[in-house]
Amino acid sequence: MARIGVDVGGTNTDLILETSDNDSVGKGIYQHKVPSTTDDQSVAVMQGIIEICEKARINKNEIDHIVHGTTVATNISIEHNGAEVGMLTTKGFRDILHIGRHKRPHNFSLHFDVPWQTSPLVKRRNRIPISERVLPPNGDVETPLDEEEVKAAAEKLKREGVKSVIIGFLYSFLNRDHEIRAKEIVKSIMPDAYVCCSCEVVDAMREYERFSTTAMNAYIGPKTSYYLKHLESELKEQGIHADLRLMQSNGGVATIDSCCEKPVNILMSGPAGGVIGGHYFANLDGEKNIITVDIGGTSADISTLSDGGIKIMNPRDSYVGGHPVMVPMIDLITIGAGGGSVAYVDEAGGFQVGPRSAGSMPGPACYNRGGTEPTVTDANIVLGRLDPDQMLGGDLQVDPALSIEAIREKVAEPLGLSVKDAALGIIKIINNNMALAIRSNSVAKGVDPRDYVLMPFGGAGPVHGPALAEEMNAKAVLCPPAPGITSAAGLLTTNLQYEATRSLLCDLDTISKNDFEKAIVYVNELEEEVTGKLRDDGVDDAHINLIRLAECRYHGQGFELRADVPAGELDQDKLATVIENFHRTHEADYGYRFNDAAVELVTLRVIGTSESKKLTWDTLKEASVDDLKEALMYERKTTFDDGEELLTPRYNRSLLGAGQVIEGPAMLMQHDSTSLVPPGWVAKISAHGNLIISK
Repeated sequence: MARIGVDVGGTNTDLILETSDNDSVGKGIYQHKVPSTTDDQSVAVMQGIIEICEKARINKNEIDHIVHGTTVATNISIEHNGAEVGMLTTKGFRDILHIGRHKRPHNFSLHFDVPWQTSPLVKRRNRIPISERVLPPNGDVETPLDEEEVKAAAEKLKREGVKSVIIGFLYSFLNRDHEIRAKEIVKSIMPDAYVCCSCEVVDAMREYERFSTTAMNAYIGPKTSYYLKHLESELKEQGIHADLRLMQSNGGVATIDSCCEKPVNILMSGPAGGVIGGHYFANLDGEKNIITVDIGGTSADISTLSDGGIKIMNPRDSYVGGHPVMVPMIDLITIGAGGGSVAYVDEAGGFQVGPRSAGSMPGPACYNRGGTEPTVTDANIVLGRLDPDQMLGGDLQVDPALSIEAIREKVAEPLGLSVKDAALGIIKIINNNMALAIRSNSVAKGVDPRDYVLMPFGGAGPVHGPALAEEMNAKAVLCPPAPGITSAAGLLTTNLQYEATRSLLCDLDTISKNDFEKAIVYVNELEEEVTGKLRDDGVDDAHINLIRLAECRYHGQGFELRADVPAGELDQDKLATVIENFHRTHEADYGYRFNDAAVELVTLRVIGTSESKKLTWDTLKEASVDDLKEALMYERKTTFDDGEELLTPRYNRSLLGAGQVIEGPAMLMQHDSTSLVPPGWVAKISAHGNLIISK
């Protein structure tokens, strides 16, 4: 069974192909990169799939499984080019999406942007109030749904050319009947429209976040669905009848149909693959505490993994494009820092790097594609940390003279610096930007980096790794065997996964009989929902694993934390266990617990997973005494952070065996990346090919 992982980045689209003994070419792993096509990601995806099949000499009809990490949904939200969305909402609550939570993005700034007001997902003229009212706490109907108002609203939106509609009523998480009926009416009048209900997208309390999430789903839905369906048809036209799956923001994969229905679940699809890949390669050598830094061409994605686990972001922190999106996402942050990040002197004379990127077209100046602005890649070329004749193993031809000219003209001369000092400045600024972001995802959350290894990957990651580790006081650097395709590899190591939620607000310590019975019913319904989705994907019951969670808070708190719910029929003993699990989680996250405080249940969540076949990464042969000599390619001068220029050997990383030790200064070369070992540092190859660099 041949499988492909394909991850779309801002500069390159990365692919990995794993073949088995049953395939015509036998067992093997193949890697490939193609430039991303930002106007239509599917062009690069299809090109990469066809080329990697040719590279492996395998027939396209032998590909059984393709897992795709895409940024198409993310880009729509960031670039503000989604669908025109209409909204039907409870009368009197038309402006919920505008009012939000009265949060100031920057408390002490007089000049700040409020994205949900300046770039609304649903314009006010498209938000139509409907007479209906459901009452808490039991979902009793006070005002029946006015179906004539719904019909009139749908007719109005249809006349105005609106193609995407959301239904968001106030207490639909207690009683969804009104939303479902309104959707039926809208679909009967607008059969071609993309229509979704808040109870279908995120069935949980907090109307602002629920409406915002549903609006985002509808905003990105039409374009995302078109892209996914188009890619699926393109594969079939090429004779590839593989099972196509998408990486979700929570680290699981799902089907095309599921992601077309709820594209909001793939907003962080691209970055999630990198975290999963980093987790996989670190686990091969038993590293449990890691800080992943995925540095590509346009951005750096950072996540902290503790005790071998992958953390899900707190719902209060999950924003995309400035809008709250209440769906599970891996806890990571993204900043505009990558190989293509542009260096410039701003209007005030300040030296800046990023977040703007040169992307893949025109790319860094050295690419000779018309770009004239200096980038981080150009700085590394000037400093000798990237060799122009070895980019992508020599497949990417670059001109170092263009890097020198761009840095001289745009940075060095305006600031009165030498080209070398300007290049060093570019590297120092971009490293400092990334270090600040790493601190916000580690130190600011109570994590001590001295107990963690820094794991840089992506094409630009390993060349920056040691400087970042020194800045953060991390105990070591761990570069995976194939840094440039780690995100793509992560796609082949994750499981099929679905989640379902239901809100139930009650105190667990003094839960009433009625609420306790509701909790039992809700858990069973949620289990049936996710089990049904997995069954629809052809998963046998024997291969379905269910994880039950209670999202709780201390009485009076604004947001909740996840607590495990033991397996089996819910009873009083299990509720006591849930309460204790919440206390422990709160202590782990915040450093304290209130044993005597009331614990309030907010939401029940069930996660259904099915174990997928994992990528097989073989161990290396043991290093021999002659390996280092045979791996030596040549020596060239390289400038390090202190400005010292040293003659530095280059080694072919693929020729180094397990246990091999390399003393700095050195550079380890491979097709998809370059790893830097500064003076005073030592690198060692692990059994599975990870490169561990330490002082």
